[in-house]
Amino acid sequence: MGERGVVVDNGRRRPTIEDVAAAAGVSRGTVSRVLNGGVNVSPTALAAVNKAIKQTGYVVNTHARSLVTQRSGSVAFILSEPQEKFFEDPNFQVLLRGCTQALAEHDMPLLLSIADSEQDRERVVRFISGGHIDGALLFSVHAGNPVVSRLASLGIPAVTCGLPIGHEFDLAYVAVNEAEGGRLATAHLARLGRRRIATVTGPLDTPGGRDRLKGYKDGLEEAGLALDQKLIAHGDYTRISGQLAMEKLLKQDPELDAVFVASDLMALGAMDALARAGRSIPGDVAVVGFDDSPSATSAIPALTTVRQPFKRICEEMVRLLLALLDGQEPAAVILPAELVIRETA
Repeated sequence: MGERGVVVDNGRRRPTIEDVAAAAGVSRGTVSRVLNGGVNVSPTALAAVNKAIKQTGYVVNTHARSLVTQRSGSVAFILSEPQEKFFEDPNFQVLLRGCTQALAEHDMPLLLSIADSEQDRERVVRFISGGHIDGALLFSVHAGNPVVSRLASLGIPAVTCGLPIGHEFDLAYVAVNEAEGGRLATAHLARLGRRRIATVTGPLDTPGGRDRLKGYKDGLEEAGLALDQKLIAHGDYTRISGQLAMEKLLKQDPELDAVFVASDLMALGAMDALARAGRSIPGDVAVVGFDDSPSATSAIPALTTVRQPFKRICEEMVRLLLALLDGQEPAAVILPAELVIRETA
């Protein structure tokens, strides 16, 4: 029996697959194959069906499709940070928007889930393992995060933003070459003639915190500068942590003349501390951040930073996730880092 027409609120009958088939001049089965991925459909028939869908105003019954495909048609955006960080750090909103746009091209909605506490992480794992989503995009993943381990053990398709420490070979991921970015930033400061180059790291249980620090050390070595532990302070990617770390560095070494900060937001905090200490930027202290977030261009002076290509990161993460959903093996994409020189260094 064919699909029945349904009367909608305005009194008009809702278009059916039969209506699309009639308008396209093809069989109902051809329309069904197009709606389920276009396998074994000629280009001519595919074009005719897509045109007929637009002409008739046919809307896919996603619930019915999910019963056939055993897929929900949706993806989770999982952030392993406190909720306030999502609103404070502009990078997360840029990433959410980018992933939403990339998935929209495949008619897949994105569900935001913040998994900071143990209770939140358990809830997220239960939700995902219950078949409510097809896969997950993971952000700000810390080493030992149980969500990552559970998803890997359950075989649920997942892609992380940044290298998943401890799961480098069983999860797909997209990352910028963070060590190279740290090296570029530090080497640039050395080329400017700076000799007391400090750094503010991110959390060392994250790939960004770990690898950007490695790049800083590589840059010092390349420039023939000795590593001095007094010139290393740690932050957590928040603005206030950048400020506190910079204050600590100034106390430990008042002669420092440059600082590489492992995120733009922390760099803004470091600039706050330098201004309060009466240090000019870049005259007394040159500053380089990491991310090239919107805050880098709005800063006064404009922030020299290492660019993360957020749009490309989102597109690659979605591409890898769709490949996993099609049964392919996990893959990794490493994108090049780029130094963007502005006014602070």
